[in-house]
Amino acid sequence: MPSLDRSLIAVFPAFAGVSGGELDHVLASARSARRPKDSGVFSQGEEAGHFLLLLSGHIRVAQTSPGGHQVIARYITEGELFGIAVAMGRSTYPATSVAAIDCVALDWPNSLWPDLQVRFPPFGASAHLTIGSRLQDTQARVMEMSTEQVEQRIAHTILSLVKQSGRKTESGIEIDFPITGQDIAEMTGTTLHTVSRHLSGWESDVLVRSGRQKVTVTDPHELMLVAENRRRK
Repeated sequence: MPSLDRSLIAVFPAFAGVSGGELDHVLASARSARRPKDSGVFSQGEEAGHFLLLLSGHIRVAQTSPGGHQVIARYITEGELFGIAVAMGRSTYPATSVAAIDCVALDWPNSLWPDLQVRFPPFGASAHLTIGSRLQDTQARVMEMSTEQVEQRIAHTILSLVKQSGRKTESGIEIDFPITGQDIAEMTGTTLHTVSRHLSGWESDVLVRSGRQKVTVTDPHELMLVAENRRRK
């Protein structure tokens, strides 16, 4: 593959403190690949032969139940490790990943994981922090599903996506990748109709703006009050 500029990955947590020569060693065993929007990276249940680092773009991660019901688990943003089944002691991928927009990712064969983890401690530490963070996210979502009204869950999800991938615009803070009402429904355990109804209501109250695969939060404070069930009706 073409030589990669060290600066492209040196800024990511997985390579914090890794010297230029060591970065060359890491990159020498990596493969770079472009993933067009809506193309699959790997599928749930597929043998996990590689782990990846997202250089640019956004990846949508979804899980499908035995009954065929799909749930969007999370979105991966640039600089994040993903597909790290090897770090979890799994031989298969636990979810399906799809490019939400055009993406570029690096991938390494799982056989290199032990060497990279030992030789470059930040790399292994980043993976374990990632696993811990995603476990906390999963626990938080289970708690939300069990204790919160659907309006709160939708508000929390939108605020979380803004925090993760928000981009300031003249109108407010826009989620910086295409996202549909169906996507939000799958993340919050509700229906497209319910999501559309709440978004429409919040638009009338000038809390959000939504359009074709775009959501912009125009009043984060008021939306937070909704998420915390503290907003006056």
